[in-house]
Amino acid sequence: QNMRCLYTCALAALVAVAAAQEDLFLNTTATPTEPPPKDETLLLAGTVITIILALVFDFTNGFHDTANATATAIASKSLTPVQAVVLSAIFNFLPAFLGLSSVSNTISKTVAIDRLPMVSETFPTGISVTLTALVGAIFWNLITWKYGIPSSSSHALIGCLVGAGMGIGGADVIDSTSIISIVVAIFASPLISFTIAAVVMFILKHLLKMRCAQGRITEDHTLFRVLQILASCWVSWAHGQNDAQKTMGIMAATLYSGGYLSAPNDSKLEPPMWVIFSAQGAIAAGTLLGGWAIIEAMGMNITVITRASGFAANTGAIASIQGASELGIPVSTTQAAASAVAGSGIGAGRGINFATLRQIGLAWMITLPCVMAIGALFIQIARIPEPYGLSVYGVIIFIEFSWGLYVAKVSRSLKDVKARLNTEAPPTNSEAPEEKAPLVVIQPHTGPALYPDQKHYGATTL
Repeated sequence: QNMRCLYTCALAALVAVAAAQEDLFLNTTATPTEPPPKDETLLLAGTVITIILALVFDFTNGFHDTANATATAIASKSLTPVQAVVLSAIFNFLPAFLGLSSVSNTISKTVAIDRLPMVSETFPTGISVTLTALVGAIFWNLITWKYGIPSSSSHALIGCLVGAGMGIGGADVIDSTSIISIVVAIFASPLISFTIAAVVMFILKHLLKMRCAQGRITEDHTLFRVLQILASCWVSWAHGQNDAQKTMGIMAATLYSGGYLSAPNDSKLEPPMWVIFSAQGAIAAGTLLGGWAIIEAMGMNITVITRASGFAANTGAIASIQGASELGIPVSTTQAAASAVAGSGIGAGRGINFATLRQIGLAWMITLPCVMAIGALFIQIARIPEPYGLSVYGVIIFIEFSWGLYVAKVSRSLKDVKARLNTEAPPTNSEAPEEKAPLVVIQPHTGPALYPDQKHYGATTL
């Protein structure tokens, strides 16, 4: 039922985007932006609200993507859930000290702010676009968090940004170079992480067979625990370096639109140091909250994870995310991490849960069209005369905040994840090689009981 609802949203998204492109409900022939007479109080209020909302999105991104680095370490019991999220939060913050901004530049120039039409006499259109992108992305993050779907926060933000830009200024205001690099990354990133994880795990499994013939090491050996913890820290670093910069790009574009950031043009926006540290701090704080439903989905519902396969999965995710960050490409860290987990299961020769993967894959496919439609529709609020338009945004933000508190209350908790972990056997360092049990589905057993108190249940291997 949930997926049918998402399909409906996707169809509505395609219609809305097509309508926006054909100017069915928009006037995209407006004159380019000229410096309007500014209401300084309104301008400052809009800028501050957008900056705060950007940090709120960064916070939701943190707990929404906590699973990327922690799911495998928690599932293999290399770390306790609390240890994993605290360590991940620390390494998500550390890239702030490098002051990197290549990914931020790609995001900030996705929509050409200088070419946006002027739709308000007192309020910059650029701030309306970034505000709309954030409102829509947070909305989508809350939906997927509620249902424990590891969707992409990056796709949500970029899709809303593009939808808002097209909804107010047409396709001409979209930077084609940035879009091409993002689209290529959408397909290349999961393939790279999947392939590397599968190859690494395949090699490890065969090396372990050679060693295990002499009874020396298993997939849950302490050596792999150390390697997995180190790899998990690196994934957190790569996630903080890539995802926090996306928020920096939005904040830089907002400050530039409001006249609070000087730059030669809208394609060369360097975020100030306070923007860098606040963005990294927000994503680290969100990581501490822990998106437990998504951690459970990625770490326990895709395949059986050992310490060796968890290390292989993290290796694949590192290669994809870190490589994209070095190239200045905003990549979906969730796509990379989930694909790497599936690749490690294939490389180990274990079964993978195609039902979970199908749900994740479908969510990825419909995210961009849905959020583009959300952005294209929400940006129409910018046409409402100020301060009423900003007031409408305020109402929507209040509704999202209230819904977020509700979702936090009813979603899977740390207690649920610990309870599931406690039902599984602890990892072993025994000399004899040990294979993890395959995934099973419990079904009613209709045969006769062999003893009076026997439970009538059987197990079917997937």
